[in-house]
Amino acid sequence: MIDRDLVGFEPPPYPYDRLDAYQKLAAAHEGGIVDLSIGTPCDPPPPAVLEALGGSNTERGYPASIGSEALRRSIARWMGRRFEIDVPISRIAACIGTKEFVATTPQYMKLRRPNRDTVLYPAVAYPTYEMGAILAGLRAVAVPMNAEGHMDFASITQDDIDRALMVWVNSPSNPTGGLDDLKYAANWGRTHNIPVFSDECYTEFTWSTSSQSILQHGLDGVIAVHSLSKRSNLAGVRVGFYAGDAEIVEYLKEVRKHAGFMVPGPAQAAGVAALDDDEHVRVQRDRYMSRLQFMATTLTKWSGIDIAIPDGGFYLWFNAGDAWEFTEKLAREGGALVSPGDFYGAGGSHNVRVAVVQPDAKLQLVAKRLGV
Repeated sequence: MIDRDLVGFEPPPYPYDRLDAYQKLAAAHEGGIVDLSIGTPCDPPPPAVLEALGGSNTERGYPASIGSEALRRSIARWMGRRFEIDVPISRIAACIGTKEFVATTPQYMKLRRPNRDTVLYPAVAYPTYEMGAILAGLRAVAVPMNAEGHMDFASITQDDIDRALMVWVNSPSNPTGGLDDLKYAANWGRTHNIPVFSDECYTEFTWSTSSQSILQHGLDGVIAVHSLSKRSNLAGVRVGFYAGDAEIVEYLKEVRKHAGFMVPGPAQAAGVAALDDDEHVRVQRDRYMSRLQFMATTLTKWSGIDIAIPDGGFYLWFNAGDAWEFTEKLAREGGALVSPGDFYGAGGSHNVRVAVVQPDAKLQLVAKRLGV
């Protein structure tokens, strides 16, 4: 007999499912919808990556859960080139993209420190930081941003510090494109014995400075999380990795091994080819900067809102007043679908996120429809 007093977890609507009505409005245009709501890359990966994906001969056997030695060595080489740091491959492991890592890590960290029950994360952020805590049965506590656009660690209460299991930082930020103070975050975490997990998936697309990693400020007490989805247009291949603190990496390696998390062998081979090639990333950087500039100009002229280029990432993020009204109007008049900011927390409720991930011809089509 079911105890009707017990209420289980009810998954909330997936954010992008809330756009169905606007999707239909945009799709009604001749030439179809131009989807700028989800950060799905449209550009091709390098031919060598596709060759590695199709010709590795690794599809027959079970791949190593931690990632092949070849993949981990390629990750170490990339971090050495990009950040001028030397990370031992023993402190590096693969994950299946990074969304599953973000969503599942809180439950494993809870097993490691059962007396802690709180996950801290940016108040305006990728929604999976909060959802990962909820799925683990933990408290999700949003940390506001300060005047510099950094996580306001000074605002965290002592009770939340005492209960904190881990903290997420995200730089460049999805959705804002802001850059956080990773050195401060690392030192704060070490001072309070709270591991800091730094989501750095957009670091190759940092515009106002060179690419940054929390690992440049030491490996102890911190984990950097990276993905090839954005860097190399491989979102469908699901190759990510994490690196940093020796004890945490070793713990997560062993737990994830028992859970059967394995990046497919062909995907790992493709990852090696992608990480060892920096030229295609330079080309992709130029594409995204050009598209950011084009769409910022187009939407500024159409809306009258002064839209700035972000410090990082490939999203435009701006205050639109009534974000849902703006979303509907752009779908109706321009056939383009964008994301209202409340997808990323209450702090973004007036903002809109525009992902410049469509080909130039599609962006030009939006501008033509808007009469810009």
